[in-house]
Amino acid sequence: MAQASFLPQQQQSLSSLADMTGQFNGGYYKIDHRDTNTLLSVTLSPQASFFAQPGAMVAMSPEVQLKGKLKFSFKKMLTGGEMSQSTFTGPGEILLAPPIWGDIVPIQLDGSLQWSVGKGGFLAMTEGVVKETKSQGFGKGMFSGEGFFVNRISGTGILFVTSLGAIIQRQLRQGEQWIVDNGHLVAWNCPYTIERSGGGIVSGMHAGEGLVCRFTGPGIVFIQ
Repeated sequence: MAQASFLPQQQQSLSSLADMTGQFNGGYYKIDHRDTNTLLSVTLSPQASFFAQPGAMVAMSPEVQLKGKLKFSFKKMLTGGEMSQSTFTGPGEILLAPPIWGDIVPIQLDGSLQWSVGKGGFLAMTEGVVKETKSQGFGKGMFSGEGFFVNRISGTGILFVTSLGAIIQRQLRQGEQWIVDNGHLVAWNCPYTIERSGGGIVSGMHAGEGLVCRFTGPGIVFIQ
């Protein structure tokens, strides 16, 4: 296994964690009170749109228009996927928060990579970001702790993810590996395999067996 390193300067081209304050096409944002009572503040220009999980809004300016959009599909109905989305249109300010106390981090998307976001990890996104529900296969669906379907995110803009625990970013160089206990994933853009915590690829269901996710770089993994 490649030697672990937490130094962000080792591979600047991989870095996707955006600043806690920043601009996007149509507005700007600020993240306060990390990492247990985090609040996302978004200011929108006239006619600019912003998208969030239903129920994420804490408060907003009276000038902001809020619309709920129903996206029905049998796959979402069967898998518990989100069937609605809140759309905010400026001008004005929006305050957003996780469904319960937790952390929020922004991920910068430049169109070159596709991200996977675990169940409950999606909070909001700017225009230009595309969110779809995709299958991750039987083995990963059974043992990763994230279920059979995850959110696949692509496009350009800023994605905001959330989690109950503090979120940290890990950058992996080419061929570098990192092991994450299943159930602690938030978002990732590199492949992984499911293993027993003591080593060895999982070949069947074993009650009470400790399972982990072995990621291989290059890429980035956000965990909580």
